[in-house]
Amino acid sequence: MVDPKLICRLRCPIEGTPLHLASDSLVESVNEAIVAGEKRDRHDQKISSPIDGGLVNQQGNRLYPIRGGIPTLIADEAIDLNG
Repeated sequence: MVDPKLICRLRCPIEGTPLHLASDSLVESVNEAIVAGEKRDRHDQKISSPIDGGLVNQQGNRLYPIRGGIPTLIADEAIDLNG
């Protein structure tokens, strides 16, 4: 997983606000939606591979996926949590 010392330094690339680690239950729910074909990124591309974890913005409406211990902080690859 991502080093906690690193997480406190990471910021949302869209808003510049701090990010926090997603709960296990949120990651599980996102992965269920990915498997069901219901999750798309900000480019409206279907997300096909499950995530290992995620970083959530302060508003709790966007998740940046973590795969293989590496966070993806590319704005267009964020996962919308509203809907």
